[in-house]
Amino acid sequence: MDLGTRLLLSVVFSSIGAGYALYGKKQRQVVPLLIGLILCVYPYFVSNGYALLGVGLLLTVVPWFLRG
Repeated sequence: MDLGTRLLLSVVFSSIGAGYALYGKKQRQVVPLLIGLILCVYPYFVSNGYALLGVGLLLTVVPWFLRG
């Protein structure tokens, strides 16, 4: 993937993470809060575009399966 695609994916998953973090803080739920924080930070550490997409999608669906 080229740089533009990786940058777009980083912005999208960081935005989703910010939403999860705000929701988790407001509802006092640990799982969305932690997943949100991880989604905001992980694009800095993953340079492969396909790994960025895979990890982002996996982390995005985790709160749907883990309630708490």
